[in-house]
Amino acid sequence: MNLDQIEGVAKILAGKARQRAGDLLDDPELFVRGVRQQVDGAKQKGFGDARQFIRDFKRGKLQQH
Repeated sequence: MNLDQIEGVAKILAGKARQRAGDLLDDPELFVRGVRQQVDGAKQKGFGDARQFIRDFKRGKLQQH
């Protein structure tokens, strides 16, 4: 795992918590900020996944079928 993957997952989890808080407090702005944070986290994790894939490919760690 690389830092982008870890930070992305952390943002996703924090966004879920913020979204849930917005839902419980009936605060649409907080709810939307949580959703946006999840989207940002998913993008960052996806970038980290791509970096990891390239790194593994260069090192020959990918299994060929």
